[in-house]
Amino acid sequence: MSSVHIRTKTALPLVVALIASLEDVNGEVQRRRDLADFLKARRGQVVRADLGLPPVGGRRTSGLRREEVAYLSHVSVTWYTWLEQGREIKPSRQVLDAIARTFRLSVAEHTYILALAGYSAPQSEAEQVPAPLPEHVQRLLDALSDFPAYATTPDWHISGWNRTYAALYPNVTTVRPLDRNLLWLVFTDPYLRELIPDWEASSRRLLAEFRAEAGPRLGEPPYSHLIGRLLETGEPFRADWSSRDIEVFTSRERVFRHPVAGYLHVEQHRLAPSDRPDVHVVIYTPVLTTDTAARLRRLTEGNASRPASSG
Repeated sequence: MSSVHIRTKTALPLVVALIASLEDVNGEVQRRRDLADFLKARRGQVVRADLGLPPVGGRRTSGLRREEVAYLSHVSVTWYTWLEQGREIKPSRQVLDAIARTFRLSVAEHTYILALAGYSAPQSEAEQVPAPLPEHVQRLLDALSDFPAYATTPDWHISGWNRTYAALYPNVTTVRPLDRNLLWLVFTDPYLRELIPDWEASSRRLLAEFRAEAGPRLGEPPYSHLIGRLLETGEPFRADWSSRDIEVFTSRERVFRHPVAGYLHVEQHRLAPSDRPDVHVVIYTPVLTTDTAARLRRLTEGNASRPASSG
């Protein structure tokens, strides 16, 4: 066998690998171009009145400026401009979800831009609701009948609660499953604004704890879906979210102002079952120097006919 033939045989895998690499690069470039072209086209088709925006120049009723898309989607103008230019950047799923909401994309269109960026299809509403709480954790909640207690999933979906918590916060039993998220309820339910006297400080701290725990998962569903929906609610969530505060959860005293039971002074604790560390059980125990224990008993006796539920 000649030396030329040996060198050719040895070099062949390298050539194949080089061609494959170039194809991957070319494919990625094409996907970025497709995403850029799609975003530019959809930006020009948005009806401004649907977003509460006036006509441009007094006459043009459709089409958004890049600055407007960036503001409505809560991304920087530079970042969005780079997307439309097909730059070599990797947009997060959260950013694409926000742009999809701004453009009022259909499910198919939303799926398309996610696929171009290498993400799976958006979740359906049914998929966004976590599975029910394990039965043994629900039994634990029920056994803590003297104290308001509930359980949350990693994204803070309230997956179970006991009778006393339902007496403290009745809306937990009636809100639709998709909205039964602690962060969502604190920022959107007027009842909780009245229940929590220091709502502004407590909501900011809650959001800082959520951000600290979510960490790098913020760009993944269901986190991105939750934050995207909350950003659409306007202030004060937008202001609190933009502050980017981080805080670790600690047990502490809380005060609730219940419309029937009055002021309740409790200590907040959070535990995780050893066999289900993904579940957090939150318990409010009465501060012993107050009459909160007696007030909670009267509250639950008044709600004795109301059955406990779980999500």
